[in-house]
Amino acid sequence: MSNSNTKTNFNGLHVAAFESRRADELVRLIERHGGTAHLSPSMREVPLEDDRTAIEFAHRLITGEIDIAIFLTGVGFRRLLEIVQRQVDRQRFLESLSDIVTIARGPKLAAVMEEVGIAPTYRAPEPNTWREVLQTIDQFVPVANQTVGLQESGKTNPSLIAGLEARGAHVFGIPVYRWDLPEDPGPLEANVRALADGHLDVLLFMAAGQFVNLARVASDLGLTEQVRRQLSETLVASVGPLTSEALRDGGWPVDIEPERANMETLVAAAAQQGQELLARKKRVSVTLSGPASDALDPQAPWYDSPFMKACRREPSDVTPVWLMRQAGRYMAEYREVRAKTTFLELCKNPALCSEVMCTAVKRLGVDAAIIFSDLLPILEPMGLDLEFAQGEGPVIHNPVRESADVDRVLELESVESLDFVMETVRQTRNDLPDDLPLIGFAGAPFTLASYVIEGGASRNYLFTKTLMYRDEGAWQALMKRFARAIAKYLNAQIAAGAQCVQLFDSWVGCLGPSDYRRYVLPHIQEIIAGITPGVPVINFATGNPSLLPLLAEGGSPVVGVDWRTRLDEAWNTVGHDRAVQGNLDPCVLLADTGEIRRRAKGVLDQAAGRPGHIFNLGHGVLQQTPVDNVIALVDAVHELSGR
Repeated sequence: MSNSNTKTNFNGLHVAAFESRRADELVRLIERHGGTAHLSPSMREVPLEDDRTAIEFAHRLITGEIDIAIFLTGVGFRRLLEIVQRQVDRQRFLESLSDIVTIARGPKLAAVMEEVGIAPTYRAPEPNTWREVLQTIDQFVPVANQTVGLQESGKTNPSLIAGLEARGAHVFGIPVYRWDLPEDPGPLEANVRALADGHLDVLLFMAAGQFVNLARVASDLGLTEQVRRQLSETLVASVGPLTSEALRDGGWPVDIEPERANMETLVAAAAQQGQELLARKKRVSVTLSGPASDALDPQAPWYDSPFMKACRREPSDVTPVWLMRQAGRYMAEYREVRAKTTFLELCKNPALCSEVMCTAVKRLGVDAAIIFSDLLPILEPMGLDLEFAQGEGPVIHNPVRESADVDRVLELESVESLDFVMETVRQTRNDLPDDLPLIGFAGAPFTLASYVIEGGASRNYLFTKTLMYRDEGAWQALMKRFARAIAKYLNAQIAAGAQCVQLFDSWVGCLGPSDYRRYVLPHIQEIIAGITPGVPVINFATGNPSLLPLLAEGGSPVVGVDWRTRLDEAWNTVGHDRAVQGNLDPCVLLADTGEIRRRAKGVLDQAAGRPGHIFNLGHGVLQQTPVDNVIALVDAVHELSGR
């Protein structure tokens, strides 16, 4: 009998699960939540034929050569005890365990140990991953120069071993079983075929080994690529962090992971969120599978616009102008919309985002629109707790401060969770005049990393530079993760209808050229090289004119210039084989219209009519700016640059 509450109901979705031990219970749960269950046992723990390592561990434990023992699974602990008691006195073994420090990874394991009279010295806290094991060690158990017996759970965990060895431990691994396919793999093969054919809506994974064996069967059947393609329209639900880690390591998305790692909450979470998440995934899949904005299509209505011509360094009748933050708090229309909602909620409302941008474009008369969004929403699906606190700006409540924290930043496997941005692109593109180009954007890796490490705004970037200088490996890993995410994010915006994209590196000016080249430039080059071919990219950084040659090395066809250097000098620096964007000081817009006109003419004179100049401010419009002054600037640029 299905659950009548549609908010926690699969509503007939086809739900595949791969549990072996509690299969019947899991089927009942799925059906109780209104799902059609497709259950296929996927794994069994197979004892290792060679027991010598386990026996050696027992002898070394009894003779005092093992200082600390870490147990990872209840099944593994029971299996170890079965092996040991064949050749070693069971009670002596248990008493020897009681004499040393023991660590249990989770409560179920601790309960198994307590059944035989062993109270673990420490229990790793939830969510009971290897990271919490290391956290427990750091807090309570010095392991330097200690021999640590590590019971492995089905397969070796190189991250845990590396963490122990980095802390000075001598690790004695104790494999006691391995994961293998079920004795009858037929049901699992049937589910893999159903997945490849698009007949499954939801996948429930209760253990990492379930995924490992599903992937193995898919490979054996020659269906790996077909299965991967279906993931864009299939919901993947993981019971907890260990299983999620295995999925992500295999390149699979994790759409749902409940707060508590158990079967009941997993099924309930999947039932509650399934319909909405599936609709979102399918909508994004359609967007990404369609034709991208073709910047090389001469038939496109925006192709011969002044802005697109400038990106291609072609002559046009007028110098195009648009402004960073052209829809913002300086406009009464924006303030009226903003008063009704929080900033983050506004960014997640495509209709309102389109409204505020289209209103600004129409009122100002600019030559390009940029989607209304923010640099930071990309951080939420990467595991960061983001809040726009009133009066404080953006705050990251779980900042990355230590090298080990980098592992908490999730890979952005897909853009489904950022569908609201793609919908903003679609909606804005539909609402704009056909001949007006639309710009998408993202924060650059250094700026995103700085927000994540500092936890918010910063004056001296103390934590950012400390991590960068202290552990280059961790820094590069974080930057690579952001670079991959940003390229994926920008390409999704292009697929949704953007004609151009801009990288904002608002904070990178705190670096000198040598540090930029070492710690930032390779990641900028990776992003720009990965953008949809033919779509212009604007690489914009602010704060340090010495970085301009390096911005050009990034490979973008357009380089954004702030107001701290003359436009002609900047263009000479980046080379005339690049278009440039800029570069009026935003504070000029606080002056009278005569001064605004004079300063605008100065920038245009420096450009000297050379094709490839996009007029802009050196940063965003300030909140205190009168709207009439912005209109006066746009009019002046058009009048003074008319050719």
